[in-house]
Amino acid sequence: MSGPALPPGRHLDLAGRGRTFVRELPGPPGAPTLVLLHGWTAGSDLTWFRCFPALGRVFRVVALDQRGHGRGIRSRDRFSLEACADDAAAVINLLDLGGDAAVIAVGYSMGGCVAQLLWQRHRNAVNGLVLCATTSVFAESDEERRYFAALGGLALASRLTPGPLRRRLARHVVGRRIVDCELQEWIVDELHRNDATAVLEAGAALGRFDSRSWTARIDVPSAVVVTTADRQVRPARQQALARAIPGATLQEVDGGHDACVTAPERYVPALLEACRSVTARTVASVG
Repeated sequence: MSGPALPPGRHLDLAGRGRTFVRELPGPPGAPTLVLLHGWTAGSDLTWFRCFPALGRVFRVVALDQRGHGRGIRSRDRFSLEACADDAAAVINLLDLGGDAAVIAVGYSMGGCVAQLLWQRHRNAVNGLVLCATTSVFAESDEERRYFAALGGLALASRLTPGPLRRRLARHVVGRRIVDCELQEWIVDELHRNDATAVLEAGAALGRFDSRSWTARIDVPSAVVVTTADRQVRPARQQALARAIPGATLQEVDGGHDACVTAPERYVPALLEACRSVTARTVASVG
């Protein structure tokens, strides 16, 4: 089965970092730019394919595959969310996105952590944040810490495992995340693009992520899109993130963690509203 229609894509060589892949929509002249940062296990196409058309009618869109995911950077270095944030900053710099229009980082789940780190590590790179189905901390309970620690152990084992077995190992861990829809065959093919070891390491990195000590210092316009039936990232944690960021707005979507794919009729309008809210508040800050 063929996949959905997608925006044009190209590879980018990031100096000293590696080769990644971006999809781009030009948007209306002078439109703000959305830098889309996808979730764990799902590359940019999988996370955003339902959202691209609506976003592209209002904004310039640049969506990149993060390292180890999709066609993103392949590296022998251990995966880190900080490196992903630095990769995103390198893309913003290479494409000279920070010109006259605002740059808004839009992060979904893991991508929301990367967006937070992008603000923390490269404050001049972004003018606003839209944080979707995400949180400031993934592992608080003992059970959660054990789960994410186990991913780290599996990642270590994966580095010593032959390629076919490595892919089967990762599929066992993340296979439950595959949504049941008419594009399932394409979705499975896209998952096979991932670097299995990097994906496991990314899961372990999520377990170590904790931005609670500094989210109150985020000083750019922000919005949080909460998936209210989410079983992967509890809605209470998403709402706590919104409360922690000064002035952040909140949009709620009746859907699970995969609502961007399974409930686009509800998810996309909320995402658009969040992006419009943030860009409207950035007008005074980009001269």
